[in-house]
Amino acid sequence: MDILWGSEHKKKFATNVGLITTTGPRGDNIMAAEWTHHVSFSPGLIAVCIGPGKATAINIDATQEFGVNLAASDQNVLSSVAGGETKGKAVNKIGVLKDLGFKFFQGKKIRAKMVEDAIMQAECKLVNKIVLGDHIMYVGEVVELYPVSSKDPLIYTENKYFKLGENIKKPAPEELAKIESIIAKHSKDHI
Repeated sequence: MDILWGSEHKKKFATNVGLITTTGPRGDNIMAAEWTHHVSFSPGLIAVCIGPGKATAINIDATQEFGVNLAASDQNVLSSVAGGETKGKAVNKIGVLKDLGFKFFQGKKIRAKMVEDAIMQAECKLVNKIVLGDHIMYVGEVVELYPVSSKDPLIYTENKYFKLGENIKKPAPEELAKIESIIAKHSKDHI
């Protein structure tokens, strides 16, 4: 069964916004990818899911590298230009963004540019490529990290941007103790 773009089901997912930077046959490029995930601590691995034939996919296939920049809550315009209907095959999105006042810097270990003022920046070398339905998951090993920002991440859900709000606290110690006793009661060692 499909989960269609724009459907009520799809809208219920909440994600950060990865700004994926590349260079290659399609030139310098940036795309907004809500499917950006940290998948391993050691080694540090980040996965991004991209539609086949996109400028970003073409560049990663050619160069075997990409930048991951997590958008800050004040980068909604940057994310909108990098994503949406702006196609990297037809438009120099980095040029557009520079003209709008956004800044980039050259990666240290990859050829792609990185996004200045993103809350997190990681340079990645491709280690795996997996076709998953109508997208390709590119898994990159982190080869360079930059200092993180104290800004909040840009959150995307229901086709809208949000900033983190109220902190919902974890259960109190007494509630956790009650949960632990119930877990012990249901331990498979007792079965």
